[in-house]
Amino acid sequence: MEKQLPLSFDNTAIAFEAKTDNALKKANFLFSNIGKPWVVKFGSVMTPLAFKLRLPIKGIIKSTIFSQFCGGETLEEAATTALQLGNYHVGVVLDYGVEAMEGEHSYDDAVPEFIRAIQYAATRPDIPFIAIKITGFARFELLEKVHRGDTLTVTEQEEYARVRARVHAITAAGAKHNVAILVDAEESWIQQPVDDLTNEMMSLFNKGKVVVFNTFQMYCHDRFSFLQASLQTATKAGYLLGAKLVRGAYMEKENKRAAENNYPTPIQPSKSATDKDYDAAVKFCLDNIDKVGLFIGTHNENSCMLAARIMDEKGLPHNHPHVSFSQLLGMSDNITFNLAHAGYKVTKYLPYGPVKDVMPYLLRRAQENTSIAGQMGRELGLIRKELKRRAL
Repeated sequence: MEKQLPLSFDNTAIAFEAKTDNALKKANFLFSNIGKPWVVKFGSVMTPLAFKLRLPIKGIIKSTIFSQFCGGETLEEAATTALQLGNYHVGVVLDYGVEAMEGEHSYDDAVPEFIRAIQYAATRPDIPFIAIKITGFARFELLEKVHRGDTLTVTEQEEYARVRARVHAITAAGAKHNVAILVDAEESWIQQPVDDLTNEMMSLFNKGKVVVFNTFQMYCHDRFSFLQASLQTATKAGYLLGAKLVRGAYMEKENKRAAENNYPTPIQPSKSATDKDYDAAVKFCLDNIDKVGLFIGTHNENSCMLAARIMDEKGLPHNHPHVSFSQLLGMSDNITFNLAHAGYKVTKYLPYGPVKDVMPYLLRRAQENTSIAGQMGRELGLIRKELKRRAL
C-alpha cells in the first residue's frame, strides 16, 4: 500500500490563510469572470485601446486583475508583497513584467533595473530568484537569424556581442550576490540562442552552486531528451545544471506557425504526452539531484504531489537546497501554501512594473489561464469552499 504523505492540496484554511475576507471575495469575483473566454477576449481588445485613448481605467485595473496577479508597480511595492508572503514561508521570484521596448537603448536600460532587483534581493532571504527573458535584451529578428544558423554581418555580430554582455552582466551580478537567475524559454524558432547563452552562463557561474537556470518547456516533444543531454554536457564540463521545468506558454502560436509554414509542430501530440514527459523530467532531476538544481514551475497538483512523494521515498529533506516549487502569484494558492506549510521550498512568481506596461503580461496570463482545462473551475471551487468554511 502506498504511503500517505502528510500533504494535501485541498486544505483551504492553509491555502488562503494570507487572504482577508474581502480579498477572498474579490478573488471569487475575479475568477468568476476571467474564466469566461469572451470576457478575456473583450478585455484584450478594449484595455490597450482604453490606455491609448487615455481613458481613466488604471484604478479599476490596479484594484482588480493587477492586484491579484502582480506584486506592485515598483520594486519597493513588490518587496512589500514579498514580505507579506514571507510571513507564511513563501519566497518570491522577482519578475520585472514590463515587455521590452525595441531598440538598443531600451535593452541597455533594462540591465541596471535587473541588477538593482538582484542587489535588493540579496538583502532579503525571501527573494531567492530573479526571472529574465533574453528577448528583453535582444532584437527578435537577430535571435531568429542566430537560431537558423545564418551568417551574421559584422554589425550583427557586434549587436549579438552586446546581447551576450547584457546577459553576462546580470548573471554575474546574480553569482556575486547569491541570487539565482531563471532564464525564461522563448518561441521554438528563437530558442537555440537562448539555450546557448544560458548554457554558457551556467558553465561560468554554476560551479559548486546553481546560479543560472534554463527553462525546459515540456510541451515540446524534444525537451525531455534535451534535458538529459544538457545534464550530460554539464557533468562532462564540470558545472551544475539549473533546470526550471514548465509545461509551456506558446502552444497556439507554435501550432499556427508550423501549419502556416508547413513544418511539423514541435508541440506534443496530446496533453497526456506533455504530462508524461513533465513527470519523467521531475523524476530524472530528482534521481540526479546532486548534479541538478530543480525548479518545479507548475500549477499541476499531480506533478507537485509526485515530486513530494519521490523526495519522501529518497529520504530527501523537504527544504533540500536543490529543490524549489513555484506557482504564479494569485493562482494555485492551495499548492503554494500547503507546500510551504509542510516545509517545502516554494515561491510565487511576482511580476511588477507600471500598470500600463505590465498589461501585455497580464493579458497573456489571462489568455493562458482560460485555456487551461479546468483550472478556473478548480480555483473557483477552492475559493468558494473557503468562503463557506468562513461562513461568508
